[in-house]
Amino acid sequence: MFIELEPVFNNIGEQKLFNFNIDLSGEEVDGVFPFKTPVVVAGVVKNSSGIVTLETDVNFRYEGFCDRCAEEIAKDFCFKFDHTLVLSLNNEENDDLMLIEDLHFELDPLVIEDIFLSLPTKILCSEDCAGLCLKCGKNLNHGVCDCKKEVDPRLAILQQLLEDN
Repeated sequence: MFIELEPVFNNIGEQKLFNFNIDLSGEEVDGVFPFKTPVVVAGVVKNSSGIVTLETDVNFRYEGFCDRCAEEIAKDFCFKFDHTLVLSLNNEENDDLMLIEDLHFELDPLVIEDIFLSLPTKILCSEDCAGLCLKCGKNLNHGVCDCKKEVDPRLAILQQLLEDN
């Protein structure tokens, strides 16, 4: 979606509301296509005292597999992103400001980048997911397995001391 920023930059107090969907069904994440439904984006670009800010609320459902136990999961995510927009930078190294080169601004690439940078590195079915047994592959969330726990050979002497007492 494109948004015209010229009126916002030129008029203090000006704001533009937006609401749109992004189709990310073709985007692959870790071998799956987790975006089965469109990403809902809503927000505002506003000029407050000469400072132009872009505020977005992004909502979507992520459908994939737990990174520990491989169970199918569907998680809803809600992210808020804020950016301060400028037409020129005095200091080239300022990561807090976003340089706008064209006042006919396309929001989609920025929102998509924000989403992918904000996704957790590991997506779990629950915070206390026990994962899979390394020997037999049983899902430890459904109960313990009968595999004998092996002690690290470097710590075997400590295990022996515990058994002697």
